[in-house]
Amino acid sequence: MSNHVTRFYAAVLVLAGHGHVKQRLVKAYEENLAVIEDEDLPIAVKQSFADLRHMMSRVDPVSGNVNPRQSILQREGPIRASVRKMSAAEADECAYKMIDLYRDMMRYSDNAQEPLRQDRKSQLKAIKT
Repeated sequence: MSNHVTRFYAAVLVLAGHGHVKQRLVKAYEENLAVIEDEDLPIAVKQSFADLRHMMSRVDPVSGNVNPRQSILQREGPIRASVRKMSAAEADECAYKMIDLYRDMMRYSDNAQEPLRQDRKSQLKAIKT
């Protein structure tokens, strides 16, 4: 579970970064949270995470406007399509939900007393290894 806490922490770092909230939301979710399975989470956060997953993937992508020169990573999937259709308030709600989930994961973590690294670059490097 500590790996999931680290993933949520990385998502929060992305949310706190530069750029438009929708771009940060897509990046935070796609790069850190999309791979987490609901059954790997504590019971107390499963429903909130399922709600976030639904909010982040409820819109089917438009397949008619695919540019063949775009890489597979640039093409619109359900996450990007869902975020594109969100209002600013809905995007904010998803961002707050990610932060709340991180807080809750810290509560239920086996190593909640372990201090987090202060250096952001070190933390991101640890996540990628």
